[in-house]
Order: sequence, then C-alpha cells, then structure tokens
Amino acid sequence: MGKSPERKARRMTKRMLTAAMADMFAEYDDITLNKVFQELRLKTHPLKMLAADVIQEMLEDGYIEEGRKGYYHLSAVHGAAADEEAEEEESIIGREFVGTLKVGKNSAYLLSNSRELPADIFVPTSKLKNGRTGDKAVVKVVEWPGNSRNPIGHVVDILGQSGDNTTEMHAILAEYGLPYIYPKAVEDAANHISDVISEADIAQREDFRNILTFTIDPYDAKDFDDALSIRRMKDGQWEIGVHIADVTHYVGEGGIIDKEAQKRATSVYLVDRTIPMLPERLCNYICSLRPNEDKLCYAVIVHMDDKGRVRYHKIVHTVIRSNRRYNYEEVQEIIDRGQQAADPYASELLTLNRLAQILRKERFEHGSIAFDRVEVGFDVDEKGHPISVHIKEQTESHQLIEEFMLLANRIVATTIGAVPSKQQKVFPYRIHDLPDVEKLDNVAHFISRFGYKLKTTGDKQAVSQSINKLLNDVKGKKEQNLIETISLKAMQKARYSTDNIGHYGLAFDYYTHFTSPIRRYPDMMVHRLLARYLAGGRSVSKAKYEELCDHSSAMEQLAASAERASIKYKQVEFMQDRMGQVFDAVISGVTEWGLYAEIIENKCEGLIPMRDLDDDHYEFDERNYCLVGRHTHNRYYLGDAVKVEVSHCDLDKKQLNFALVD
Repeated sequence: MGKSPERKARRMTKRMLTAAMADMFAEYDDITLNKVFQELRLKTHPLKMLAADVIQEMLEDGYIEEGRKGYYHLSAVHGAAADEEAEEEESIIGREFVGTLKVGKNSAYLLSNSRELPADIFVPTSKLKNGRTGDKAVVKVVEWPGNSRNPIGHVVDILGQSGDNTTEMHAILAEYGLPYIYPKAVEDAANHISDVISEADIAQREDFRNILTFTIDPYDAKDFDDALSIRRMKDGQWEIGVHIADVTHYVGEGGIIDKEAQKRATSVYLVDRTIPMLPERLCNYICSLRPNEDKLCYAVIVHMDDKGRVRYHKIVHTVIRSNRRYNYEEVQEIIDRGQQAADPYASELLTLNRLAQILRKERFEHGSIAFDRVEVGFDVDEKGHPISVHIKEQTESHQLIEEFMLLANRIVATTIGAVPSKQQKVFPYRIHDLPDVEKLDNVAHFISRFGYKLKTTGDKQAVSQSINKLLNDVKGKKEQNLIETISLKAMQKARYSTDNIGHYGLAFDYYTHFTSPIRRYPDMMVHRLLARYLAGGRSVSKAKYEELCDHSSAMEQLAASAERASIKYKQVEFMQDRMGQVFDAVISGVTEWGLYAEIIENKCEGLIPMRDLDDDHYEFDERNYCLVGRHTHNRYYLGDAVKVEVSHCDLDKKQLNFALVD
C-alpha cells in the first residue's frame, strides 16, 4: 500500500492497537511480533503483552495466518479483501459488518468486533429497521465524513436478539458473507418440480432397482447423495455401483435454481444445522436417495475381483431403489461383529469393507497421506444450547464409503483427463499441489526438538511416506496435536481448477468431485460436462469454468471458516455453564502470549494468558518450546498435565480463557 504512517504507542488502547496492527498486516507480507514492537514503539511490558493478545485473537478469528514459525500474514480471505480495498482507495464504503445495536433516544451505533473496523458505526435512527438495543444486525457503511470519528451506516437486516441460537448462527454466516436464508422465488421454483419418474426416464437408464443397494450416512443426515449397490457376478467378480443423485436431471443449467446454487457453491455445515446449496425440496426429498423410493442417479459401475483389483468400469445413468438407510454407527457395529452380525446384509457390507480396506492400503502404499483429525460435535437441546460434547472419529465404516467415493471420483477424472493432449477437454479437477519446501523444512527443524525426523527432498512418494511415518509415530504422544497441526499447515490447500496437476495428498494423477452434487456445485459441473463429453460433445470455455472453479474454491474456504467459528462459539457457550469449575487438561500450545490448554474430557481449548501467570515473569523459550520463569526457573512444556479453571468466556469474540489451578 506504500504508506508508512507515524505510529505512536503512548496511551494506546486495545482498539487503537488493533487498528494499527491491521494496517501493518495490510502493508507487509510477513510480520513478527518483534516487528510489531519496533514499528509501533511498544517498549513497556504491558503494551507488548497487549500486542501479543491481539495477534492471538487475530489468529483465532482467521484474520491472519502463521507461515514460517513466528511470521504472520493476512489470511487468504482477508488478504483478498485488503487488495480489493486498496483498489478502492482503502475505503470501507459499501462494506457490510455484523454487530450488536446500541440504540439511544437520538442516536444508534453498531458495536462490531471486526478487526477491519477501528470504530463503531453510527446508524441514523431513521435507518434502524426497527432495530433495538441488543439486536444483532447487518449494517452497510454508506459514508465516512472526513471530520467524523465514526463511519455512517444503514441497517440491512435485523438478525434477532443477541444470545438467541439462530441469531448467533446467522450472525456467523453473515460475518463471512454467506447466505442465511433461502430466496422465496428459488424455493417456489423448486416446489414446482415434479417428483414423478416417467417410463421414458427409466428407459434411458440401467435399472438397478432389483439389485441390493443401500446408503450409509451420519445418523442425522437428510440429504443422501450417494448409494452403493453390490452383487456377485457369474464369473465370481463383484459388481459394485457407486450411485450418485442425478441432481442436474432436475436442475437446468442457467435457471433460477442453478444460479442460486452456483452463487452459494456449497452447503454450509454449522455445528447445529445445515445451510443447503439447493432448496429443501430438492436436497432432502426429490434428489435424496431415500430408502424404498425410485431415484435417478449417475453412477460409476466397477467389477472387482476378490483381491480388490478393478477389472472393468463404466459410467452410466441408473435408476435405483435403496433397500436400507444405514448410519455409520450401525455399519461399524456390523463390521465389529463380523459374520456374527444379525443383519440381512451383513455379508455384503463385510465384503465392501474388505475391498475398501484393500483400496485404502494400496492408496497409502502409493503415497497418499493419512491426515485423520479428531472432530468435536455437540448435542444440543431444543433451543440449540449445547448440553454435551462428543468426539467424532473416523472408523472403518467411514473408510468404506470414503474409498468407494474416491474410486468413483478418480475413474471419472481419468476418463476425461487421461487422453492425448490434442483431445483434452475443459474439465473441473480437484487438485492439490506439492507442499511448500520451505514450510516442510521448518516442520523438519521444529520436530527435531522432539526427536523426530522428516524427509523434505526426493521424489513425491518418499516425502509423503516420511510424512505418514511422522504422523504414525506421534499418535498417542503429548505432542501429537501440535505436530499434526503444523504438518497440515505445511500442506497446500486443495482446490478446483481446469489445469490438472494431480492431487498430492491422495497421490492421484487425476481426481475430481463427482459424488456430492446435492451439496457441491463443482460436482454439478462435472455431471453436466461428463454427460456432454461422453455423448461426443465439444469442449467448453476454459475461462468460464476456471472462474467457476476459483469461485467454488473461495466459497469452500469461507464455509470451512464459518463452520470452525460455529464450533468455537458452541465450545465457549458450553463452558460458560461451567465457569469456575476445574478440569484436567494438557498444555496444547506454547506461545509468546501464554499457554493453550485442552480439557481432556471434552477437547475444549482455552488460553491461559501470560499476564495471568503472576507467580513469576515468564518468557517464551522458542528453542525448547516452553515458558520459563525468570526467577523460579519453573517451566511449562507442551503436553504437561495441568488443572485449569474456566475463568472467562466471551461469546461475542468466541474466546475462552482458563486459569491454572495449583
């Protein structure tokens, strides 16, 4: 941005400091905490700790990211926003912000926690849309007079009263620019779509209605977009069908429903709800592969031998009738019980699982990387309030579905992509670039202090196998979470593109997304282009589809950020009911601004701020990754067992603080 304002630290409040640091992140590519101290002339210990707090909050909010150890930069989403602002002469005019209204007799303000907004927004009472104090609202900035401390805005939408569950979830969506309501015109269009399957539709498809078929999904799922069929062939091979909801049969390209789906690009899965890409009539009823109903699908059919080798495959439109809707827990119980399972389809499920495990083993032998992160889920009451926490771990039942979906996606991508260059046609691929070498070197240097090694040079397979060995070696160790996290950050983000470079994380030369058209727009694009090309159609515009790929990738990242924010909100809300309670925890992170601790029983993580470690003056020992007391030489290491008390919960900022208990 080419500006170097005279920055002063005297009498600097947290809000002033946050605004100054936001300017720095917009100006520089990489910033260390020491650079913040120097630039802003932060010479006292309290000011330095305040800056460390701001850095930590910016990281939690996803406003900045850590690249090399100790170097921070704007996140991809906010970096793009900053570039956009620079092009508009750094104006925030026209931007929308989410916050809480404070309404007086003659004036009103929106109080926002946005890092990009250094002041509250003044809202004329005539532009409040009946908003009241305590309401969460979306406000659009319309002007910022040069002589005013505050920008002026108009209320765009009232989300509801602060603290209400739906209000807060909608606020999270609005903060990330994601839709939280469905346009009535689009829902009306969906309501006019017939669910009747004609004989003409069936005549053009392969009929699998008399072949054993079932779906396997989370217990609370409603949008079943994939099903598996299985039967033994006369030659002893297994015919396995991966049947995917034929969404594009019902959604015409360029129509009102398609345009809305294209804009959304993905369904958003918050902690307690799904914000669907398609209208409910389509995603949960017409297209959903519900049991005992005839459904139209697009399918990859494979013939496999008992050793898991694919001997034949074809891509065809099908009509199915699912025999059974399973959830993952039911299938896992069958897998655990084996042939003793009292289920009519146990034998077929066990066969599918055995073949899936062969595919999985081969995939890892070829260099696929095994990032299996633990996810936190919440059980909520009728008002959306979290009452308990459960840990979502991947089991063999999840792997069964995953491997056959990967196989179908790979076959579709290879069918279109693995042709001579002169015959290449424009197609959306799911790509994943090689890890950043510098980041991998940093990981290798970091993990060496724990006694681990990582190969960062050589062929792709050797490096990926070294990463897998590391991930396997740290399982169950106190440093597992940290090393998994920093290793994952060294990876590039998977994205969509018409330029295929393969998928490094899966070790596939060709890969795409075909198996979830109910919840991902790229899958709808793939369905349409696949049908077009298999029928002999000409290639489409590369520029148009690359733009759609970029948009889908960006929306995917926003959806993931909103999901993380909703989980963090529920964690803080859950712990708010437990203020003052003491829990067993482990130190999960060590930073310049304090310690992170994760409660063992529920995986909720909070910060123990450096300023609250008041029995000594603690300093961060980066080499040994611990905090050291200057006088007592007391040390806090990663993985140390501690007892913590819940000391502070800030729902607006989604922040959780703990206090150490002796």
